[in-house]
Amino acid sequence: MPKIIPIKELKNTASVSLMVRESEEPVYVTKNGYGDMVLMSTEKYEKLMYERDIMVKLLEGEQAIKRGEVEDAFESIERISRKYGI
Repeated sequence: MPKIIPIKELKNTASVSLMVRESEEPVYVTKNGYGDMVLMSTEKYEKLMYERDIMVKLLEGEQAIKRGEVEDAFESIERISRKYGI
């Protein structure tokens, strides 16, 4: 379950830092009862960005396949072998 804290709790930086690092999910910060920002550890953020990058590359690959912009690996190796006499 996500943690939600009021913005005034950010005054206790050490406590908030510990809470964010220990949390499996982002920590939501509210201001006047409304969502204002989201906190997460650098480690979790980098993992999230890495996974997002992989998903983007997979989607790009799938789109390239649909557009016919890819070649079978075996055919590609055969073509290169013939071209360079390998």
